[in-house]
Amino acid sequence: MTLVMILQLVIAVGLINVWLFRFNKATDYRGGDAKNMKEEFIAYGLPVWLMYLVGAMKIAIAIMLVLSFWVEQLLLYNLIALASLMIAALMMHVKVKDPIKKSYPALSILFMIALIMYFTVG
Repeated sequence: MTLVMILQLVIAVGLINVWLFRFNKATDYRGGDAKNMKEEFIAYGLPVWLMYLVGAMKIAIAIMLVLSFWVEQLLLYNLIALASLMIAALMMHVKVKDPIKKSYPALSILFMIALIMYFTVG
């Protein structure tokens, strides 16, 4: 297994963990004073329906990151979509004046995306 595949798997497992297993649980990284995903989106001033859309997109991206082991053409599009979502997440943390610690997950994923792109594009 290559470094790129390991990074893809780390991102995919992380997304699935957050959106399926930790969805209704408090973490140190939730925006504002939120104790679950719904409260986090409310803290950002976002509608609840958007939470479900973002969640569906992230789960789909996680699945496609794994599928891109075999269908390499999926990788770049998924990385661009995920990077866009992570930049939006960072903007939401800034909007509610969160401490930088709460941005670590999004920053970590962006760093892994940059590494994957460095080793695969070009």
